[in-house]
Amino acid sequence: MATHLTKEEFTKKVFNYEENKKWKFEGDKPCIIDFYADWCAPCKMVAPIIEELSTEYDGKIDFYKINTEKEPELASAFGIQSIPSILFVPLDEQPQMAVGALPKDAFQNAIKEVLKVD
Repeated sequence: MATHLTKEEFTKKVFNYEENKKWKFEGDKPCIIDFYADWCAPCKMVAPIIEELSTEYDGKIDFYKINTEKEPELASAFGIQSIPSILFVPLDEQPQMAVGALPKDAFQNAIKEVLKVD
């Protein structure tokens, strides 16, 4: 199941952008971060896909959700201008952002190509 992150949790589990100017991933496995809002219809279409994937890739990938209404500073730090925005964070490379409601196969492709997880 996807974990909802606050700014404090984000800086410990993903990236401490207050201390580091250059990207430095704090996690121990790749992650996917869903930037969303409760009122957003496309976000509601992505939510069950995220939950399915979190079960399928349990133990291999961390899944996080960030409510842009409750965590505007995090949304701002990543330049989120439209939602849903999905951040794919590999262990040793730069994260990649996708915008819009992605179908499940697009997530699976990004998991394989960007996160290098089968």
